[in-house]
Amino acid sequence: MNVDLWHRSGHYDNFKENMYFTAVEDRDYAVRPMNCPGSILIYKEKLHSFRDLPLRLMEMGHVHRFELSGVLHGLFRLRAFTQDDGHIYCAPDQIEDEIFNFVEAVFKIYKVFGFEDIGVYVATKPESAMGSDEIWESATNALKGALQKKGVEYKIKEGEGAFYGPKIEFNVKDCIKRNWQLGTIQVDFSMPERFDLDYIGSDGERHRPVLLHRAILGSLERFLGIYIEQISGNFPAWLAPVQAVIIPVTDEQNEYAKELNQKLQTAGIRVETDMTTERMNKKIRNAQQLKIPYMLIIGEKEVSAKNLSVRLRSGENINEIPIETFIENVGKLVADKNTNIWPEL
Repeated sequence: MNVDLWHRSGHYDNFKENMYFTAVEDRDYAVRPMNCPGSILIYKEKLHSFRDLPLRLMEMGHVHRFELSGVLHGLFRLRAFTQDDGHIYCAPDQIEDEIFNFVEAVFKIYKVFGFEDIGVYVATKPESAMGSDEIWESATNALKGALQKKGVEYKIKEGEGAFYGPKIEFNVKDCIKRNWQLGTIQVDFSMPERFDLDYIGSDGERHRPVLLHRAILGSLERFLGIYIEQISGNFPAWLAPVQAVIIPVTDEQNEYAKELNQKLQTAGIRVETDMTTERMNKKIRNAQQLKIPYMLIIGEKEVSAKNLSVRLRSGENINEIPIETFIENVGKLVADKNTNIWPEL
């Protein structure tokens, strides 16, 4: 959250005075709220009308959990992680549509990453919960209604909702059939009440909004770990940190390699040039170990014809193609978020 906003809100000094410190493993820790109160403070910065709703706020929020050292596991279980945290402030009659739109977005985004085996669950009221049974029933029905409208099959997780509201959970199966919970959306009638949130309705009166907490990928670090295992590190062209590496056969092609590097960068391709003293076969092997999608081999023929030869990460070769054709093909694959490494394959 913006520090100036935090100070201006008047909550900073109160939080500082009442901060709770504890010592664990010989280190001092301070308890901090989740991202939700920060979003609520932004909402309360001004008076809202029904015309402002739904109001959707999102941040890449840093979240902390004191996990025991014995269960920490790579990117999958951490003591600090980043969450694609979102909060939707809406009128009661907008709840189902907002949930429906969120469910559509979840399935669309998971499909981009190749996850299509998705389990959906509705988690209901736990034993310790805020709010009345009527509020919980209304919220749970809104979640079920949106899933039914979308035609999504779901299962019930009795008593596994958050303390402030029921939720939908989205689970994916990874390459070794492990289940991972990723996205969630939770209906919350309680926090708007406790934080005294309101908006001016079409009748000119103050009304209480409903708060939807949502995340699509959940922990970005955990999602990245799942995805890397799923694709065995073979990032598609649109997502690969380095999309292409230029490999001159000898030093005589270095100048042309520099020109080509500049042209590809200008076209928006993430490219590097290997002008080390290693032999060409070693350079290719290094690029393959790094799982770079395209190795652009530059020899005498390519310099003379002002084109390039492409060796794909998968081992196929496309010899002496125009630079513009390479740029066009990669550009289309990236724009379409296509998992294929080359259009004709």
